[in-house]
Amino acid sequence: MNHLMTDIRLIVLDMAGTTVADGGLVERAFAAAAAELGVEPGSAEHAEKLAYVRATMGESKISVFRHLFGAEHLARRANSAFEKAYAELVDGGHVTEIPGARAAVEELRAGGRTVVLTTGFARVTQDAILDALGWRDLVPLTLCPADAGGRGRPYPDMVLTAFLRTGAADDVRRVAVVGDTSYDMLSGVRAGAGLVGGVLTGAHEEAALRTAGATHVLGSVAGLPALLSEVDPA
Repeated sequence: MNHLMTDIRLIVLDMAGTTVADGGLVERAFAAAAAELGVEPGSAEHAEKLAYVRATMGESKISVFRHLFGAEHLARRANSAFEKAYAELVDGGHVTEIPGARAAVEELRAGGRTVVLTTGFARVTQDAILDALGWRDLVPLTLCPADAGGRGRPYPDMVLTAFLRTGAADDVRRVAVVGDTSYDMLSGVRAGAGLVGGVLTGAHEEAALRTAGATHVLGSVAGLPALLSEVDPA
C-alpha cells in the first residue's frame, strides 16, 4: 500500500460535474456570454471558442474569458454575462446532485473526515447552486477562486487554502482532491495531495484524467467512501 495515501483527513471536492449535475449549463451560459460580445452562434469563431471552453472545464471562468477575449474589460463583460445566464438557469431548476453525492459527503464527514466544496465559478454562482440544492450546511467550507487569492485551477491555491483554513490535516499528503476534469487533477498534484481522484460523471474521460495525474478514477463520487475505506482502513 502506498503510504502517501493513508490517513486522509481532508477531502477537497469539485462541484459541477463531480457532486453537481448541471446538464451542460456551462455551454448554454457561454453562448449568452459570447452573444454579449458579438460572437455569432454557428460561426467558426463561436465553434473555436466553445471548443476552448470545453477543453478548459474546471478552470476559473474569468481566466477562460481573459484567454478568449483578451482585454480585461471584455473578459469581465463576458464573465458577468456568463454568471447571470448560469444563475438564471440554476434558478430554473436545471441543477441536481450527482446521484449519491450528498450521501457520500455525509458518510465521509460521519467518519471524521473534513470535506470542502470548490468551484471555478464566482461566489455568487456557487452560492446559487448551494441554495438550489439545499447544501448551505452540507460542508464547513466552500471555496471559489476569489477565496484563494483569485487563482483557480489548475493552480493548487484552492486546495492549499482548504488545507490552511480547515486545519483538518497536518500534512498535504493527507488531503484527497476529487474532480471531473484534468485541471482538478493538476491542482491536486501541484498541491501535493496524497490521493487525486477523477470521476467520470463530468467533462473529461479516464485517459485525460490519468494523464493529468489521477491516482484513482471512479465511476462517480458515490464510490469515494468505499475507496477511502480501501486505501485507508480504519
